[in-house]
Amino acid sequence: MTTDNIFINDKCLETLEYNKIIEILITKASSNAGRELCKKLLPSSDKKVIDKSIEETDAALSYLWKSSSISFSGLKDVTKSVLLLEKSGSLNAGELLDISSLLYTTKGVCEYFSNEDGIIDNEGPLKTYTENLNPLNSIKREIDRCIISEDEIADDASSTLKSIRRHIHTTGDKIHSTLSGIIKKDAANGYLQDNIITMRSNRYCVPVKAEHKKNVPGMIHDQSSKGSTLFVEPMEVVKLNNELSELYSKEQEEIAAILQSLSNMVATSSREILNDYNALKYLDFVFAKAKFAKDSKCSKPIFNDKRYINLKQARHPLLNKDKVVPVDVHIGDDFNLLIITGPNTGGKTVTLKTVGLLSLMGQAGLFIPADEGSNLGVFHNFFADIGDEQSIEQSLSTFSAHMTNIVKILESADSDSLVLFDELCSGTDPTEGAALGISILNFLHNLDVRTLATTHYSELKLYALETEGVCNGSCEFDVATLSPTYKLLIGVPGKSNAFAISKKLGLPDFIIDDAKSKISESNIAFEDILDELDKNRVEIEKARAEITENRTQTDNIKAEYEKKLKALEERKEKEIAKAKEEANKIIEEAKAYADSTIKELRKDASVGDTKNMDRTRNKLNEHLKKNKTNSSIAKSKQSKTYKASDFHIGDKVKVLTMGADGIVSSLPNPKGDLYVQMGILRSLINIRDLEIVDEPDIIGAPIKYNKSGSGKIKMSKALSVSSEINLLGKTVDEAIGLLDKYLDDAYLAHLASVRVVHGKGTGALRTGITNYLKKSSYVKEFHRGLPEEGGDGVTIVEFK
Repeated sequence: MTTDNIFINDKCLETLEYNKIIEILITKASSNAGRELCKKLLPSSDKKVIDKSIEETDAALSYLWKSSSISFSGLKDVTKSVLLLEKSGSLNAGELLDISSLLYTTKGVCEYFSNEDGIIDNEGPLKTYTENLNPLNSIKREIDRCIISEDEIADDASSTLKSIRRHIHTTGDKIHSTLSGIIKKDAANGYLQDNIITMRSNRYCVPVKAEHKKNVPGMIHDQSSKGSTLFVEPMEVVKLNNELSELYSKEQEEIAAILQSLSNMVATSSREILNDYNALKYLDFVFAKAKFAKDSKCSKPIFNDKRYINLKQARHPLLNKDKVVPVDVHIGDDFNLLIITGPNTGGKTVTLKTVGLLSLMGQAGLFIPADEGSNLGVFHNFFADIGDEQSIEQSLSTFSAHMTNIVKILESADSDSLVLFDELCSGTDPTEGAALGISILNFLHNLDVRTLATTHYSELKLYALETEGVCNGSCEFDVATLSPTYKLLIGVPGKSNAFAISKKLGLPDFIIDDAKSKISESNIAFEDILDELDKNRVEIEKARAEITENRTQTDNIKAEYEKKLKALEERKEKEIAKAKEEANKIIEEAKAYADSTIKELRKDASVGDTKNMDRTRNKLNEHLKKNKTNSSIAKSKQSKTYKASDFHIGDKVKVLTMGADGIVSSLPNPKGDLYVQMGILRSLINIRDLEIVDEPDIIGAPIKYNKSGSGKIKMSKALSVSSEINLLGKTVDEAIGLLDKYLDDAYLAHLASVRVVHGKGTGALRTGITNYLKKSSYVKEFHRGLPEEGGDGVTIVEFK
């Protein structure tokens, strides 16, 4: 990232601990090239450059939230190899494998950004780096086919190499066979030191005792350190060894030819390979920034041209995020100078560093650990005088060292600067130090420099009260517990707690009273005013807390009411369903009873028993009358006759025999049967048992409790969202991406439950979906399908 028009010395970056942020950022990159870009990252003062960098980080973070993490670990630096190829050079096996690794990473990144059709679908800020990526699959396949490792070329790299190696193997076998015979013969005569075949100078030899060298004729290639053993190449294998040496030479020549051929092939696409490398290197850097934002729970800062800072619940990124107290701080609107007072260890220095460090991070294109909506100005210069500046080498006191630094700041600071002073002009006479501090701050204030300063001097508090464009701030201190709250209060000067703390710790009252008598009445009055202001502030905050608590209680009562209302509705639905089920049961019993009665009537008729027939008929009428009394629900009939073409996927229908509503999820087959989804139950129903439910005009229908019109959208979505998603044949990553969007739509459509089809297979897809559902905020519970729901190949998901 460019650093045009910005001047930050290394000491300022170190003081504000920017370098430590970079050290963390480096760990988020997955390639050496990406880590180098992270290492060189510096803030910019060009708002266009900053906005571009921030938008790139935002785009990468969006991908991380909706997809699995992306890796660039296979990215290798191929710039030297490309330069060599452009000079018609030849690459070795290792360099060619690096190119293969780069192309493999390129392919993975292309798939990461591709849609279901395999097309890179990225119209955002990262399009510049993804649209021209080319994995060069044919080149990668050829390299992988020919090269096994840096030290091994595949036999099938060429037919010539395969033939040479076959001859090497055959010749080696002949040599071993011949030497084995020699060893067997000479070992019996005691000529050999060991019964082994060994290599010397790339020639097969046998170890012969020195005193028997005449008994084993051949060429001596080596001897042991003591000279007792000679390594002899028997004459019988000299010719074979010569043949083997020639074959090895031919093998190396062929390998060189293969590498040259591969190099020539790669050279034709050297520009594409270099483009892939540069694009992936930058993408690794951008995703490192996104991973930093995700892991540190950072948000996207908003930049302005007015040098206005408004940080909401800002946290110092190097402090424990579970313990650090967030601060709200702003400067640059009604005032350009903020003077912060408060006790030691009260958080004043942390506040200064937080403002400075978050400004640097934002201008470097990083997200910041603060709430959404935080604003940052664009500064050309950063200056910080923080910490112990005592210099032993220059024999300077702390005050002198601070003043040397302040002089340099005053020489360079302008209206485009952010200046931070910690304990301004401390370490000298308080009266003179306070006077100097006021003069320094007033100089910067008149230059319209955004300045934050911490101090213990009461004179600076008065200066802030009396000067337009200057504001007091304080770090709150609880006298009752003698501990800071680390809460920053803007507009409220910090009061001196020396007397109150001393009294709390047991200092006698007469000493405290004597000390007060030595302070001017104006100072005492000022401290009394601050004390009264602090009491009023505490009372106001207490009242505000009570209002918030009451509002929370009201919200809780409302939520409890809505919960009970929902439970009541669910109970109502269950009771209705139960009643329908009982009614259907009664009808089935009546039908069975009628069938048995008809059989009896036919039997009586065949024997002419009319009295018995009358008794049976009366008995049937009484049974039907009883069932009619017990149930007012009877099987409905179709109001009209439907054709198969009347039904469409997504139509809402009523299943007459079951008295239940459902959604058509398949078109009718030739027999008129189609599948209907009723909650978690999916059944095959004939169209003769269905009634199409006419829906009201959603666009014109009144929507209660929703003035925004979102109810209209949700009702429309409810009609279009299926209660089932089929993920068969998908990879885990593909399935999770599809499932994430589907659950969003289903939840917005107010579906009570859905059916996720993943099949049984190896179980990997089911496991991945299970792990995802455990983390979903929408899901109330889920379970594997029952036999009638699809068994282990299906997961039923119920929403909250």
